[in-house]
Parts: sequence; C-alpha cells; structure tokens
Amino acid sequence: MNLIHSLIPSFSRAPVVTSGHREEDLGPTVQPHYEVKETDDAFGLTVTLPGVTKQDLEITSDSDSLRIVGKRSWTRPEGWTVLYRESTDATFLLELDHEGAVNAEKAHAELHDGVLRLSLPKADEVKPRRIEIA
Repeated sequence: MNLIHSLIPSFSRAPVVTSGHREEDLGPTVQPHYEVKETDDAFGLTVTLPGVTKQDLEITSDSDSLRIVGKRSWTRPEGWTVLYRESTDATFLLELDHEGAVNAEKAHAELHDGVLRLSLPKADEVKPRRIEIA
C-alpha cells in the first residue's frame, strides 16, 4: 500500500479518519474539512477550523497516528440580541493513521484565519531512495 493512502480514507476499507472513538470526553464532534499533499520529503496537511483559536487547539502524534482537536465557542456580546445563528459551539476532531510514515519531532504547524497548515516530514525509512546501478 502506498504510504499516502494511510492519510486518505478509502471506500475499499474502513476509513482511517474517525470521529467515533475516544470522544466520550469531548462530547459531540465535527470532522473538519482537510487536504493532504505530498512531496518526496514531507506530507502537507491543511485543515479548516473556523472559529478555533490557537489556545483552543491541540495537536498530538504518536508512532502511528496524528490527532487534532479544536474547540470553538461563541459568547453573545453584551447588549446584543441573537436574531439568527447557524454557527454553533463545536469540537472538531480529526484523527489520521500515518503508520509511522511521519517524523513528528520535526513537524511544524501554523494557524492563520481558521486554517491550520501542518508540514509533516517523512520518516527516513519511507523517503524515496536512489538505487545506484553497479
């Protein structure tokens, strides 16, 4: 299996992105929209997290997976009356199985205008190698 497929849900197997387990402590969750790109040296992950601030965002990684949890809450400004509101408080949860393909110690994350961008360098073991011809 191509390693990038570990970051992309597939219709032919159970999706690796889940929002159905380890949620008992989070309450109702929403899976954010995301995009994965790849170079020879790294994966790029862009996640849309509207209304989530840096303080309300947690990114963790272990040897096989990446987990992103963000909380959005809204407080009615004093003196305002809400006439209509579609945007609700929410907990965003995204879990991706990378099967050890990522070097989390060298990962870099930026959050700007509700868009989280992660650079996830590939582990040396999965980087393409040139094979010399004898």
